Amino acid sequence: MTEKKRALITGITGQDGSYLSEFLLDKDYEVHGIIRRSSSFNTSRIDHIYQDPHNPHVSLFLHYGDLTDGTTIRRILEEVRPVEIYNLGAQSHVRVSFDSPEYTVDTVAMGALRLLEAIRDYQYRTGIEVRFYQAGSSEMFGKVQEVPQKETTPFYPRSPYSCAKVYAHWQTLNYRESYNLFACNGILFNHESPRRGETFVTRKITRAVARIVAGKQKKLYLGNLDSKRDWGYAKDYVRAMWMMLQQEQPDDYVIATNETHSIKEFLEIAFTHVNLNWQDYVEFDPRYLRPAEVDLLIGDCTKAKEKLGWQPSVTFTELVHLMVDSDIKALEQSSMVGSGFD
Repeated sequence: MTEKKRALITGITGQDGSYLSEFLLDKDYEVHGIIRRSSSFNTSRIDHIYQDPHNPHVSLFLHYGDLTDGTTIRRILEEVRPVEIYNLGAQSHVRVSFDSPEYTVDTVAMGALRLLEAIRDYQYRTGIEVRFYQAGSSEMFGKVQEVPQKETTPFYPRSPYSCAKVYAHWQTLNYRESYNLFACNGILFNHESPRRGETFVTRKITRAVARIVAGKQKKLYLGNLDSKRDWGYAKDYVRAMWMMLQQEQPDDYVIATNETHSIKEFLEIAFTHVNLNWQDYVEFDPRYLRPAEVDLLIGDCTKAKEKLGWQPSVTFTELVHLMVDSDIKALEQSSMVGSGFD
């Protein structure tokens, strides 16, 4: 019987981690994820695929750990013996990174370095190749120097989060060139889904639409409505992560839709979908402004299309409708069972 390929995912309980877990399980991987210890359950995105570890046929395993704890990372690596590692863990909220810069940098920048060092040592000792994926971000381009942005566009980060991502990007490239690690950077532009965190602007909008329709909310407060982003579907983007690690040679790739849309456009499509005018419900709140704004992001994914054979499958309008419909359905279901969606 052929042994299953083993993958280790940091950030497995997040949006991308949950979709990537599903994707890898469908490909018959044994999937291991690192989760932070909490006094409350924080595994809702993967509960539907989690199985009792006593089950002899289980293929998903969770390990307590943290990207700020290098010793535990090394112990998990020794125990799991993965052939692929996907580093998706982070304090990933850009606005929050201004309030918690040290923690953001410790998890995002130093966390990536701790993983790379652990992989380098493990690979040197065992001779087993470990393929590494580093989750980059379009926020690294920040104050953009070129439109659209591609792999060779200079970085100009505008937040503690994006500065930390730039550090992780260059360390990944440095370890690839210095130690011959199979290490890839995926520079992923904004990618959304019904599993997006509720504090991110897209999910904040679609959840508010559902609550306004249900009469549970009257107003939606937002910051800069003129920011433009390249928005895609998270399920498409985790597929690209996996494709990068299946290539003969490691490389870096921009994953995007090559379209840009403003938050106003997102609002227009979301509210029109339920026959409402967004201007009747949305109010400005300066608390949601960043100290340094990123005005425009649009990615050129030509390299990913040509070398990986990857392309997005969901349009911007379809994505917004998908998220609105999902939040309306979730609210209806919670109302029926009284689960406290409020």
